[in-house]
Amino acid sequence: MAFNGRSNGIGPGRASEPVIRLGFPAVGAEEAEAMAEVLRTGYLVQGERVRAFESQIAAVAGSSEAIAVSSGTAALHLALLSIGIGQGDRVAVPTYSWPATANAVGLCGAEPVFIEIDEHTFNMAPPALAETMRQVEKVKAVMPVHAFGGMADMPAITEIAARYDARIIEDAACALGAVLQGRPAGAWGALGCFSFHPRKVITTGEGGAITTNQPELARQVRALRNHGLDPVSSSPDFVAAGLNYRLTEFQAAMGLVQIRRLAEFLEHRRLAAREYDRLLQGTGIRTPVALEPSAHTYQAYVVLLPGAVSSRLLHIISRLRSRSIEVGIGTHHIPLTRFWSKQGGYSRGQFPITDDVAARAIALPIHSKLTHDDQRQVVTALLEETSIRAGVAGST
Repeated sequence: MAFNGRSNGIGPGRASEPVIRLGFPAVGAEEAEAMAEVLRTGYLVQGERVRAFESQIAAVAGSSEAIAVSSGTAALHLALLSIGIGQGDRVAVPTYSWPATANAVGLCGAEPVFIEIDEHTFNMAPPALAETMRQVEKVKAVMPVHAFGGMADMPAITEIAARYDARIIEDAACALGAVLQGRPAGAWGALGCFSFHPRKVITTGEGGAITTNQPELARQVRALRNHGLDPVSSSPDFVAAGLNYRLTEFQAAMGLVQIRRLAEFLEHRRLAAREYDRLLQGTGIRTPVALEPSAHTYQAYVVLLPGAVSSRLLHIISRLRSRSIEVGIGTHHIPLTRFWSKQGGYSRGQFPITDDVAARAIALPIHSKLTHDDQRQVVTALLEETSIRAGVAGST
């Protein structure tokens, strides 16, 4: 049953029923053999598989360079360090994302400046960014997030950033393979950052990558990734106080298998998203918005429940889990997390759109093993638990 994206008695569901998983990595025998082959070589880090994986990532992201690292958070941290972000600097980030987006800024000694999101895409809202850039000094970089795999309005964001001479780092953690106006995620700014966590479209277990078209930035990132060792020096020369954020050969071997199936995985997720869209039509539950069909990977399928049930969000999540359906919140209202609310004195009401979205957003199961029958079960249960009276298309 686990092969079909379910698990018997594992996770929050009842032990007697299979769980429809929120996410499920599409890995199997081919990945296992590729990793076993690494063991046979005796070369476990910084070898030919890492270099080959980097080449594949660069090609997908439309970039001349890709640097594989140990996680998406490591990618964000190194990208910021490579452009000199440090004490006294500010970086514009969206209010609604995984906390790593803001945390990476803080780890550099800089200050995240939170930007309200667009109510439809859940991404950084260009008007809010423009207003903040007018009012706040020392914003050295803008770090838009492609929330849940849906690309932000990069044409507008890049124009605003250029106006204020701020560099762009794309937090494209969820968006490998997304394309907007013919330009891939990761190719819009000075650097793009990706994650290969198990819930992403492709996975290396943990892992990440940074893409860029600027050779000097790539050289800095490669040095910072590997203890500050200059990657082009003929003899060992440590040019920075670097970190150990290297990807292993095991992970790269898995990634090489996974990336060959990227188009297949993306197609499955987009078909699953269209099926959810169909099942939820006319229910009052708002489905995800993509700027273009190719501009969303559906790394997560996040819907907005009607406002009338927002006070019951956590109860609804708990009830669905008790019915062996894994769901979760969309993501986090970062300014209201304990750490950042204490750091910046943020409170409810300062970002009203994020307040509303965070109170109503729920992530439904989506992954390569999900079936249409699973989706009908998910939607039927969701409508029952939200007390929405609507027929589910295709149900009997």
